[in-house]
Formats: sequence, C-alpha cells, structure tokens
Amino acid sequence: MQATSTLDHPEAPPAVSSRSFKRAFADVREAWDHRELWGHLGWQDIKQRYRRSVIGPLWITISMGTTALALGLLYSVLFDTNVPTFLPYVTVGFIVWNFILGCITEGTDVFIANEGLIKHLPAPITVHVMRMVWRQVLFLLHNLAVYAVVLAIFFTSLNHQYTISDGGPVHPGLSWTIVLAIPGFALLALNAVWVALAFGVISTRFRDIPPVVTSFINLVFFMTPIVWDAGVLQKVTGGGSNDWRILIAELNPVYHFVEIVRAPLLGHAVDWHHWAIVGGFTVAGWALAMVILRNYRARVSYWV
Repeated sequence: MQATSTLDHPEAPPAVSSRSFKRAFADVREAWDHRELWGHLGWQDIKQRYRRSVIGPLWITISMGTTALALGLLYSVLFDTNVPTFLPYVTVGFIVWNFILGCITEGTDVFIANEGLIKHLPAPITVHVMRMVWRQVLFLLHNLAVYAVVLAIFFTSLNHQYTISDGGPVHPGLSWTIVLAIPGFALLALNAVWVALAFGVISTRFRDIPPVVTSFINLVFFMTPIVWDAGVLQKVTGGGSNDWRILIAELNPVYHFVEIVRAPLLGHAVDWHHWAIVGGFTVAGWALAMVILRNYRARVSYWV
C-alpha cells in the first residue's frame, strides 16, 4: 500500500474555544487600548444631548444644584439639623449617588442601546461599557462645580470640628485627607465598569432586568444615608454598633461606596472599614464579571 502523504490530508487546525479567560482579559485590555475611541464617543454623547442648547452641559450643574438645595433644605427641617453642615452633606452624597445611579441604570441598557455599533463595529464589547462610564464621569465633573460653590459658601462651618445634627458624631473638619477622594472615586469608577459589564450582558439576554433594576434602585436610594445622616442612627441607638438600625446602613454596599468619596470631601473621619469593604467588592465583582465575559461575550452580538 502506498503511504498517504500528509500534504494530501493536512491536519485540521486545533479548535479555539471562544470561552476562555484569555479572550475575556484580552477584550478588557483591547478596550483600554481603544480609549481614544470611547473617550471621543463619550464626549460626543454629551455634545449631542445638549446640541442647540444655549448653556449646554451647564444644565447638568443647574439641575444638580437645584435638587441638592431643595432636598438639603427640606430634610434639614424634617431632621432638625444644622443647614451649614447638612446641606454640603446632602450635596456631595447626591453627586456621588447620581454617578452610581447613572452607571447602574445605563449599564443595564449599555449593549441594547449600542446594537448598531456592536453589529457593525469590530471592537471589544467592553468599549461600550467604558464609553458609558466615561460619560458618567463627565457628568460628575460638571456636578463638582456645585460642590465647589457649596464649599465656598459653607467653608467656615466645615474647616473645624463640627456636627451635622445636635448629639451626632463630631467630625474633625476639612484637612489634607480631602485628597483621599481621588483614589475613592477611582475605585468607584473601577467598580462601575464591572457592574455595567455584568448587568449589561445579563440584561441583553433577559430584557426584564432593566425595569426591575430601575424599580429596586429607588428603594436603595432611601435606604442609603444620602438625604439622611448615618450619625442619626448612632444617636438613636446610643452609639451601639449591634442595633439592627445600624445594620440598615452597614449592610448596604452602596453606603460604603458613597462614603469613601463623601467623607474626605466633607472632612469626616476616614473609617478604613469602608475601604476594606469596597476593596472586597472590587475583587469579587471583577471576578464575577470576567466569568460572565468569558462565557457570554461572543453571544452579546446575537442577543442584541
């Protein structure tokens, strides 16, 4: 018998599975390499939204300032707190909450809203997530103008030891610890990417998820110390850490994400357990997101 030549029957190339952590990590890495693309698209989103507007993106700042002023004055009367210290507390809390809210709600819709680009633009799907997070960062930078105005008005009330409500905890006041807000926000943005990745993929497959998340997030807002001071719970419970009312705040992960940014900006004592909890969520969240990206990244274009 004549031996069969290997040239006549070449070996088939090894099958490459689309489900691999190597490809999942490559998707995130390539998305970062395309930062000029998603940076430009995120900026264009804001310009498009406020096209033909007289004051443009300043509407973001005006809307935030009006809401923070109204809520701060209303709840300062309801809770009998000091307006010069409570109003900055509500303002900063609301600015950080708006960023979290935007990343979660728009994150559930991030792939659905970019159906056309996903089907026609050969780019990593993480590009669309980073574009959305970058857009929310730009919104937050606009809103920081409100913080600057409030800080200028109430600086004399915040640059020394103060309390937000009578009998509440004493805060040390503004100091060099204000720079800790920068790594705090970096952690916040890093978590926003994995949250949008995970919720975005799941919501693309199950279209009932976005309205469920939108309904649930309204409940989270009232359970998070944003328009009410967490120190009120300590005053009510006499400082006990085991009371169930303290656990309402401590078991809420959003509270810790808000606090790592708000506390330095207001001169509150930096409690390191907030950083530890956020760090744990960052590691666990990214691990979950990479598993989801590994298993379902290739299916997103078929689901949208």
